[in-house]
Amino acid sequence: MASLSIFFPAFNEEAIIERTVHGALKAAQANGADYEVIVVDDGSADATAQIVTRLAQEDPHVRLVRHATNRGYGAALRTGFASATKDLVFFSDADGQFDLGELPATLELASASPVVAGYRIKRSDPWHRLFIARSYRLIVWLVFGLRVRDIDCAWKMLHRDALARVELESNGAFISSELLIKLKRAGVPLTQIGVHHYPRTTGVSKGATPMVILRTIRDIIRLRLGMPLAPRQPQEAGAAPR
Repeated sequence: MASLSIFFPAFNEEAIIERTVHGALKAAQANGADYEVIVVDDGSADATAQIVTRLAQEDPHVRLVRHATNRGYGAALRTGFASATKDLVFFSDADGQFDLGELPATLELASASPVVAGYRIKRSDPWHRLFIARSYRLIVWLVFGLRVRDIDCAWKMLHRDALARVELESNGAFISSELLIKLKRAGVPLTQIGVHHYPRTTGVSKGATPMVILRTIRDIIRLRLGMPLAPRQPQEAGAAPR
């Protein structure tokens, strides 16, 4: 059975992070003995990092990687990918909107597919976010020819060799699209799976703000023109080189 890395980008998720880590440990234990659960704390101002530090002391499968300052969702994902050490790499959000008990079905598909991308069967977000998401999906299809059901669904599993075929640059929300676009360009097959999505019960959503939208538009233009998406950042302590 393949070894498994599960990681979560987290920013100010002190109210939910312990439950999220415990859910990941339970799902990983069902897969086998060789696993790790990583939380990438993206410069949280609350107790997120302290909680994960305690969990790591209680269970050696848990690891904290921390950004000294908030660098953005894309930067946290890139750090997570660089820090993962196992054969399969899975990431999701730390906010509790997905049920990690659904992971076995994704693992089963990953045995035959190098990339498994989730799509939300029924997205539990306000109407304006649904409208933005549909418009964004249309733009990415028109500009890059990428047709997937849910570009930004934070439920993706990749084989390490598939991940090694792309170099990610974005520090922002465009990272999910960049990942799928570059995998498509590299000829890496993708399988999609429906997953349930639940309302956020703690914290505040950080997506779909005007600044996030403007930065995403900038990244779309830069990738289309073949320009760098972001300046290179120094590698965080605890992140394995890629």
